[in-house]
Amino acid sequence: MTLKQYLFLMSFGAILCWVLWFLVLFFVDPGEAGIFDFIFFYLSLFLASVGSLSVLGLALRMKFSKDEVVFRAVTISFRQAAMLSFLVIGSLLLQSKNLLNWWNIIFLVLAVVIFEFFFITYGRGR
Repeated sequence: MTLKQYLFLMSFGAILCWVLWFLVLFFVDPGEAGIFDFIFFYLSLFLASVGSLSVLGLALRMKFSKDEVVFRAVTISFRQAAMLSFLVIGSLLLQSKNLLNWWNIIFLVLAVVIFEFFFITYGRGR
């Protein structure tokens, strides 16, 4: 897959997920919503943010780091977009259950940082 194909598919998928998320946001009543409505809400938001942040991260990475290999830039930007989206969706889920406080945010951020350090050290060992 070429970079152009990747960017087209990722952008198209992100736009589609944003449209689906807005449809859920405006047409589903949270008072009457079931578990599948909430799963669809969070899943579409997660996928939309991963797609958008991945394309944005790749564009920034390609603009400011000219010496990086394209495949590596794609994998790093996708991984970091997924982790940042996990952090946001995790915070939203905790907030919806009234469990979001500063120590839970610290634990979420630490989990993401440890996960990123794992991938950084694993990549150097290869």
